[in-house]
Amino acid sequence: MADKGRGLARHEGKVVFISGAVPGDVVTAQVTKSKAAYAEAKMVQLVTASPDRVAPFCQHFGVCGGCKWQHLAYDAEVSFKHQHVVDALERIGHLVLPPITPILKAPTDQYYRNKLEFTFTHQRWLDDTDRNNPDAELRGVGFHVPGRYDKVLDITHCYHQADPSNGIRNAVRVAMLALKLPARDLRTQMGDESDGWLRNLVVRNTLSGQWMVILQVCYEQPTWLKAVLDIVMPQFAQVTTWMYVVNTKGNDTFHDLQVHTYAGPGYIVEQMEDLQFRIGPKSFFQTNAAQALELYRITRRMAGLTGQELVYDLYTGTGTIALFVAKQAAKVIGIEYVPAAVIDAHLNAELNGIGHAQFFAGDMAKVLTEDFITQHGRPDVVITDPPRGGMDAAVVAQLALAKPQRIVYVSCNPATQARDLALLDNLYAIAQVQPVDMFPRTDHVESVVQLQLR
Repeated sequence: MADKGRGLARHEGKVVFISGAVPGDVVTAQVTKSKAAYAEAKMVQLVTASPDRVAPFCQHFGVCGGCKWQHLAYDAEVSFKHQHVVDALERIGHLVLPPITPILKAPTDQYYRNKLEFTFTHQRWLDDTDRNNPDAELRGVGFHVPGRYDKVLDITHCYHQADPSNGIRNAVRVAMLALKLPARDLRTQMGDESDGWLRNLVVRNTLSGQWMVILQVCYEQPTWLKAVLDIVMPQFAQVTTWMYVVNTKGNDTFHDLQVHTYAGPGYIVEQMEDLQFRIGPKSFFQTNAAQALELYRITRRMAGLTGQELVYDLYTGTGTIALFVAKQAAKVIGIEYVPAAVIDAHLNAELNGIGHAQFFAGDMAKVLTEDFITQHGRPDVVITDPPRGGMDAAVVAQLALAKPQRIVYVSCNPATQARDLALLDNLYAIAQVQPVDMFPRTDHVESVVQLQLR
C-alpha cells in the first residue's frame, strides 16, 4: 500500500500507483499519468481478488474520498500502517530503532469521529441515474468529490460519526428543499446575495453525549435562519448548542469570524479520566476522542514523570496533553501558535483547577528561545506534537541546546517526524516507538517516539 490509499505495483521496472487496488490483487489498470520514475493508474477490472480484500460497507465508497481503505481488511490495514512508521524512521531518518511495539488498533472502525464538516451545493455530483433524469434535484449537502472543489457528493449515510449526525444533516437538507433555500455556487466562490445562502454545516460531539451544530451562511438572512432552525431544532434534543456564522470570504474557514450562539451555552464539554475540556466552535480537539485518550496515556507514560519535572509541551493546542500530564509534573509550560487555542488552554486549566500550567502564544521558533528558557527554566522533559509539516529547524536546534533528559515526539506524519529525529540523532537515542491508529479506513497513522539523552 502507498499513500492516498493506493496500491503499489511495478510494470516493466516502473513503479505504478493504482487507485482501488490492494496488495495481492491481480488487476487491469489504466494509466492516467506517466512520469520518468513512476506512473499513476486506476483499476478498471479486478481479475483476481486479494485475500485481504473485503466488501466496502459504505454505499458512497469509491466516489467519496473519506474512507479510502474500506476495501482492505482491518488487520491488513494496521499492518501496513505499522510498517509505514518503521519504513519512515529507517529509510527517511536512517535511524537505529529498538523493537517496535505493535500498533495500537482502534476499538472501532466506524462512527469514531467527533467532528464532521459538510458543504452545501446548488449543483451536486450526479451519478449515471441522476444524469439521465431531467427532474433530478441539484441541491445537496455532503462532501467534496476528491479533486473537485466545485462538486459535492450528496451524502445519505456517513459511517464516520455516530447518530444523530446523519439525522441532523438529512433534516437540514429536508428543510432546505422544503423552504426552497438557495445553496452556494461553488464555482463563483463569492459570498454575496448573487451566490446562494447555505454554505457549510459543522456537527461536533463528545463521548459524554453533548452535541454542537454550526450553520455557516453567506450573508445575514434572519428570516431564513429562523425558518431552518425552527424545523430542525425540535427534532434533536441531544444538541446542546446551536450556532451560526456569516462568512462572505472565498473559503470556509471561520477562525477569524464571529460565531453567533443561537441557542445553548456556546460550547460542549469532553470528559477524559478526571479532566474536563471545554470545546468551543473554533477549538481544536482530536477528532477521535476515544483513541486520543489512549494516545495521551501513551505520551504520559513515555514522559516518565515523577512529580519533580518541568515539562514543556510544544504545539500544545488547547492544552490537552499539557493538562493530561500536569498532575505528575512540578510545572507545565505550553506553547502554541494559535492565540485562540491558548485562550482555550487557559480556560481548561481553570476548569480543572490546575494552577501550575502556563500557556504562551506565538510562532514556536520565535517563542522558544534561549531567553525564554532562561526565564522559565530549562525543561526536564519536552513533549512535542507538531502539525503535519513537523517542527521548524530552529525549534529542533533549540531542543538540541536545551538538552532535556527526555523528548516525547507525537506525530501525525512519520515522514516529517523521521526528518526531525535525524537532526537530533547525535544527542538522543530512540528508546520507544508506538504507532497508533487514530483514523481507521484511511492511510493516516500516528507515531509516538520516546527519545533519551545519550
